[in-house]
Amino acid sequence: MFQLAPNMPIMKTEHLLWSCIGDLTTQKIIFQALVRSNKTTLAADWLLCNSTYDLEPAAFTLAPEILPIGPLLASNRLENSAGYFWPQDLTCLNWLDQQPPCSVIYVAFGSFTVLDQTQFQELALALELSQMPFLWVVRPDTTEKTCNLYPEGYQDRVASRGLMVGWAPQQKVLAHPSIACFLSHCGWNSTIEGLTNGVPFLCWPYFADQFLNESYISDVWKVGLKFNKNENGIITQGEIKNKLEQLLGDENFKARASKLKELAITSVKEGGQSNKTFKNFIEWIKS
Repeated sequence: MFQLAPNMPIMKTEHLLWSCIGDLTTQKIIFQALVRSNKTTLAADWLLCNSTYDLEPAAFTLAPEILPIGPLLASNRLENSAGYFWPQDLTCLNWLDQQPPCSVIYVAFGSFTVLDQTQFQELALALELSQMPFLWVVRPDTTEKTCNLYPEGYQDRVASRGLMVGWAPQQKVLAHPSIACFLSHCGWNSTIEGLTNGVPFLCWPYFADQFLNESYISDVWKVGLKFNKNENGIITQGEIKNKLEQLLGDENFKARASKLKELAITSVKEGGQSNKTFKNFIEWIKS
């Protein structure tokens, strides 16, 4: 384990981007790509970052050439964003309108996360056990298996309170008053979108920066919880159910998330820190 600077999360070497995905050949390719990228960034005067100083002050103190100008989201979080890879299922918004406030578990793993069949079914059964409404984004390639994904009879059993879609308009979903929490892979876009809407997290990282983001969410900002895997590397339905109950049973998670929402939104408003940083960057270009 190592730490880049005081007050930054402790990192594990096994979670470095090139270490936690694919075989050795893939890892070498990713490592070399990162080396080339790092050399290229040395030629830049500044690097713009979709964050805000108050979320990661130690990181920006360590690397002052990185300028936080975020959070960058679609206007008011209710406009249409263009940065997605799959056709959006907008019917889920009508479904959310029918759910009580702060009642829905939103589950989404981004564009790349792949679960094996056992893990997928454990998650499915945990959502059933929760007895809560849930909106679950299940991409066509969420698992390596393309048919019979769910436990037998599952979709019929959860039909009255569960909705599975291929892709969701995430910013609009997270801004919806019915959302209680976000079970997320902790990609940075998802992290920023959750924070900006004051939503507590259950963290399920897959690779790359997601493990570091998980540490910020659970250890630094304290707006979410991590899962523990069993001896077979599986996050069990019991573990998921227990952490969900712990998260939603403690109002401090929601309170801290609401404070971060306020901080993030203020930073991009006129006079906010990110707003000032961006304006100073524009003036630097002009000069």
